[in-house]
Amino acid sequence: MTSTDVETLARMRLRSIRSTLGYSLDEVAERSNLSASTISRIETGKRALSIDVLVPLAAALQVSVDDLLRAEDDDDVVIRPTQRIDGARTTWALNRVDGRTMAMKMRLEPVSEIPATRVHPGFDWFLVLEGRVLLQLGERRIEVAQGEAAEFSTMTPHAISAIDEPAELVMVFDREGQRAHLHR
Repeated sequence: MTSTDVETLARMRLRSIRSTLGYSLDEVAERSNLSASTISRIETGKRALSIDVLVPLAAALQVSVDDLLRAEDDDDVVIRPTQRIDGARTTWALNRVDGRTMAMKMRLEPVSEIPATRVHPGFDWFLVLEGRVLLQLGERRIEVAQGEAAEFSTMTPHAISAIDEPAELVMVFDREGQRAHLHR
């Protein structure tokens, strides 16, 4: 891939990420301390891409400069999850860990006591694929059945456990949640 191709791809990514996040040029300008017209000229190729604009734009869009400049390598798009066992919990990462969010499949075995609640920055979302889980969320105990989903701020003390039989779920969480879930 030539440097011109990488630059064109970076411009496309900047505009696409901005649009996906729902940010106007003015909002990104405010977040990056660049002018809206500068950002527009960068996206349309009327201004040169340089590190002094890429760094604040990447920070404003919450991506790395590497992500903006990375040459596409779509040769192997298949993710081969590896199993991690931690007591009554087995997990499989379902995406590469360089993204802003993390997806994982989790299998929970029933336990005699509800795990201790934890608090960490971020948000969690999960869908129960099989079985039932108990979501301890603050003082509330919420049963989430197969086919149901839950989303919550992880600043609320929380714990998840299987009810009566093994349960499988898919979880999605942001970077803060990723740190808490993968680095206990």
